[in-house]
Amino acid sequence: MKYFVLFCLVVSLFFQTGCGPLKYKKVSAKDFPPDPKERIKKNMEEGRGFRILGNSKKGTNYEFASSNPLWRATLDTVDFMPLVSANYSGGIVITDWYADANNSNESIKITIRFLTNEIRSDALDVNIFVKECSNDLNNCKVSKTNSELKNELKLKILKKASLYEKERLDKFKKENPYEVSTSDNKRKKKKR
Repeated sequence: MKYFVLFCLVVSLFFQTGCGPLKYKKVSAKDFPPDPKERIKKNMEEGRGFRILGNSKKGTNYEFASSNPLWRATLDTVDFMPLVSANYSGGIVITDWYADANNSNESIKITIRFLTNEIRSDALDVNIFVKECSNDLNNCKVSKTNSELKNELKLKILKKASLYEKERLDKFKKENPYEVSTSDNKRKKKKR
């Protein structure tokens, strides 16, 4: 009973003091531009409102798998292979063993780790494993290969990701007349 009364007191104090920030603030029309686009721009610069895309100084930045061009490009590139694991939060894609119909004694497995979300040459760590089996498929040997396929796969993913990023930027530049945040813009601002 004693704890219940104490809990009620704390909750009532919380509600009594919580009304201060919700009070109406008088605003002059002179402080805001008459053009809606200018008001939006001013509010965004002051950190009011929110942005779906782009970098803001406040809040949390959520980046979903469908909006990450590197992730989409990777899944599109290895879509012919069955996947064992595709963990966006862990940043890894693992395929199952894949064998070509012409050569059933040799199969490959690909693992792709994401080292960054930026589209650049060191963003991906691609490993290709080759399993070679004898004709009776009992005696198999697995080895990691550093073949040309690794570089081709990495290059194809990066090209596709850069195309997706370009499409995304073009789409949002048309819909939003203001600057869309990119890593290039961040670097330019830091140099100033």
